[in-house]
Amino acid sequence: MKKQALNPYLPAWEYVPDGEPYVFNDRVYVYGSHDRFNGHVFCLNDYVCWSAPIDDLGNWRNEGVIYLKTDDPLNPDGHMCLYAPDVTVGPDGRYYLFYVLDKVPVVSVAVCDTPAGKYEFYGYVKYEDGTRLGEREGDEPQFDPGVLTEGQLTYLYTGFCAPGDRSRHGAMATVLGPDMLTIVEEPVFIAPSQPYSEGSGFEGHEFFEAPSIRKRGDLYYLVYSSIVMHELCYATSTSPTAGFEYGGVIVSNCDLHIDTYKPADMPMYYGGNNHGSIIEMNTDWYIFYHRHTNGDAFNRQGCIEKISFQEDGSIPQVEMTSCGANGGALEGKGQYPAHIACNLFTRDDQTYTGGFGAGAWLDSRFPKITQDGRDGDEEIGYIANMVDSATAGYKYFHCHGIRQVTLRVRGYCSGAFELKTSWDGPVLGTIPVHFTNEWKAYTAPITIPDGTQALYFTYIGNGGASLASFALE
Repeated sequence: MKKQALNPYLPAWEYVPDGEPYVFNDRVYVYGSHDRFNGHVFCLNDYVCWSAPIDDLGNWRNEGVIYLKTDDPLNPDGHMCLYAPDVTVGPDGRYYLFYVLDKVPVVSVAVCDTPAGKYEFYGYVKYEDGTRLGEREGDEPQFDPGVLTEGQLTYLYTGFCAPGDRSRHGAMATVLGPDMLTIVEEPVFIAPSQPYSEGSGFEGHEFFEAPSIRKRGDLYYLVYSSIVMHELCYATSTSPTAGFEYGGVIVSNCDLHIDTYKPADMPMYYGGNNHGSIIEMNTDWYIFYHRHTNGDAFNRQGCIEKISFQEDGSIPQVEMTSCGANGGALEGKGQYPAHIACNLFTRDDQTYTGGFGAGAWLDSRFPKITQDGRDGDEEIGYIANMVDSATAGYKYFHCHGIRQVTLRVRGYCSGAFELKTSWDGPVLGTIPVHFTNEWKAYTAPITIPDGTQALYFTYIGNGGASLASFALE
């Protein structure tokens, strides 16, 4: 049976950010880096792959580990991490995995006969004389490869450009020959970094990292993370290696810029770096991106939103939701896990996670999505540290005849949860909660208006509550 599609789309215990989706034989496969629960650094685990039928996006399958950190000859002891990868089908019909290790400037390539089998190391992207890309004098370091194969050529997009760094000029495009390794057209810059953006049209949204390339009709779409970090932007061109013009923001992982349900400058989640791409499935298009959990920058979970195109090829920015790729609102009855919150905030606005040894989100003022157990334990996530004014928002639900709401809560708390259908709307009812060491169900009679609704639970009181789930009856 088909399942409802939720965000995050993978289990709560799985942390696969930087998701690059591809459709092969009516399944969508997601390739990404692999954070470790409470790892406190990016991308510590080996590459895994998850897939789902394109007509059943709530039914994801773990394809297992497809590539080990130690499979690269430069990393026999595994001391380097596997950063964000991408996959393309070569002219020979095999699947090629492009990636960068975290302490070297070169692009590595692995190959497999199937989309999610065991990939084997294949080689390094190189010039015709054998020099590896990134190591020739004048080369800029390679980072976050994105790839697109057309005929005998593969277009490779790379780059990392911190604001103010004049040694990095922007996103690079390099053309590879049919062996998937040898450069036939040397790198050119296609989207500017911040120091070199004046007059480009990219000002304020310059290239930072995470280039990904897709083609729709006659247009190439370069999806990338801007210097703002929490947003995935796009640029378009009729050429894969020149003429890209800034298009706009597709998604922000704190919903900044969105003004359809709140002020445009109000963050509704705690943002951080972002990475992903767009894909067509069953004639609909989606954006894959990631959000941050566990109170730092290093525990990222993949999310999906449906997108649309205007007649001119532009993409309007989409909201973060809990229903993601569901094709519409979720069923407005039954029990849902708390960790599918698409909005999470307090009275103290905070746009970024911080998380690099400092940052406001690490202190006790803010709630966080987390889990019990250790990395790899299949534990359902929950929201911890719901302090006074902390709000968890869920969008959207088809509600009909709901007269009772139940929350599962634990923690050192004494207060109540208020329920609203908009973040600043009237309170529909309250659910008192009290101190308990174990998860306890609290129920209150609350009528939710019929129709498609957002649900916002705000804690008012002393201490901090943990929220495991809510049920609509």
